[in-house]
Amino acid sequence: LVVAANDSIKQQTREHLDILRFLDLPAGVIALTKSDLVEPDWLEPVIEEVKGLVFETFLANAPIIAVSSKTGQGLDELKSALKFAADVASASNRQLRINAPFRMSIDRAFTIDGHGTVVTGSVSSGSARAGETLEIRPGGQAVRVRSVENHDHAAESVQRGQRAAINLTGIQLDNVRRGLELSVPGHLIESQLMTVELLLLNSASQPLKDGKRVRFHVGTAEILATIRLLDREELRQGATAFAQVYLNEPAVAVWNQPFVIRRESPAVTIGGGRVLDSSAEKIRSATTLDLRMLSELTSSDEIKRGNASAYFHAESGWSAADLPRTAGVFAVNDVMSQLLSRNDVFELKLSTTRTMLIQCDRFQQFCDRVSGTLEKMHRDFPLRFKHPKSDLDARFSYLDSKELLIAAIQHLKSTGKIELDATSIGLTGEGPKLSKGERLLLDQLIQRVRAGGLKPPTPDELIQAANKNRDSVKELLRLAGESGDLVAVSNDLYFHRDVIDAVCHQLRIEFEKSGALTMSEIRQILDTSRKFAIPLCEYFDSIEFTRRDGDQRILGAFGTS
Repeated sequence: LVVAANDSIKQQTREHLDILRFLDLPAGVIALTKSDLVEPDWLEPVIEEVKGLVFETFLANAPIIAVSSKTGQGLDELKSALKFAADVASASNRQLRINAPFRMSIDRAFTIDGHGTVVTGSVSSGSARAGETLEIRPGGQAVRVRSVENHDHAAESVQRGQRAAINLTGIQLDNVRRGLELSVPGHLIESQLMTVELLLLNSASQPLKDGKRVRFHVGTAEILATIRLLDREELRQGATAFAQVYLNEPAVAVWNQPFVIRRESPAVTIGGGRVLDSSAEKIRSATTLDLRMLSELTSSDEIKRGNASAYFHAESGWSAADLPRTAGVFAVNDVMSQLLSRNDVFELKLSTTRTMLIQCDRFQQFCDRVSGTLEKMHRDFPLRFKHPKSDLDARFSYLDSKELLIAAIQHLKSTGKIELDATSIGLTGEGPKLSKGERLLLDQLIQRVRAGGLKPPTPDELIQAANKNRDSVKELLRLAGESGDLVAVSNDLYFHRDVIDAVCHQLRIEFEKSGALTMSEIRQILDTSRKFAIPLCEYFDSIEFTRRDGDQRILGAFGTS
């Protein structure tokens, strides 16, 4: 923290301290600059004022060093203090962060003749060396490391905690800028929606209202954004809340990464916090379980964080490889083993060779959502026992992972909550609730189709013959087909079940005599026209009662059983 000795504490000083506090730094140093411009007896009250400012912050016990860039006073002492603070900072999870995936926020980009594009920044995790392939995010453009430098000196590698200048091949200067990130391929995922834990400063001029536009600072990026509070209408000064940040353009972050928010205009720091989910799904109305899982993302317990990560990414194909980015977990195998053994996460078998991981609470929520959707479909179409499965698929078209819907349907079927066949689906026990007039019309339709035998009336003819409820005729025919009274041999042709059964019996006898029959022979046997014989034959092929062999048909698997 820099304080000019001749100016003492200004508003900018307070803002700088607020930002440092949001960065959650373990150690620091306070420098009183321009000390040569003031009398020695002036320094003491300035120092006391600074101590009062940093009281109860991470700088409460930090050394306060008076320095002068003009005379050199205190510079050696400042260097020693900075080195000591850096040693304290690096001792915290140092080895873990070095072994983590490489990542560096780009703060500057330029070109050097004969070398091409160079980016600089502070390495926040992992290490990188010449020859490695990295990628630029957002965008995902692959680049190769030509060489690396640390403080203007060539180095074999750079690692977490170091400043780095990295010479890249595979990218032009026009495609790289401050605010982008350099990382190992696949580690970061850009998003325009992040879930955060947000603190509004006591110094903020007014409460933060839901829907407020702000300047969002994360890494080296500054992006206009909208804040949506998850459990309140406004956030009062000094209070903390969970929120979702809607960014005007994509950005990248990882779990627990600090951020700062400033007013859109004038640009004054008003708050900040930690990113909990850097590639979030929209939380439309936060439930008690949602808020509890967000709290678990703030926990020091890696198992709780891993469970919460799986919960919030259930619909986007979550895997163990996401744990470093979404939960700050690097002992991936150990944590996954415990999540599975506790049944917080389980494997769903999709086929003999494919499985998917799913968080148990979220899977139950999703199954409930599928059941709720089917309930609504039954309300919207009260004359159906089942609905086209494609209609249900369309209502979940937003899913990144279609396997999740498949797994939920399989689970609901196994528990007896739904009835399912190749093309249709419905809730067990749900069915039509017909008025007296509709029940009467349904009986009439069934009897008219039955009376038509092998030359039944078409749906349009049945509509014309109906005295009432004409708009219900097609749905009632569909209902009769689903209940088994009628058989839909095509979209616009129904036969009575007894007629179909009789035809099957008659044709089976003829096939056993002849072995094979042409369509013309079948038409003659049934004494009907091509208008009805062709769709009948195609229907029998579809249910494998018959099988086409050139111009003839023979009994199929169902026909011989």
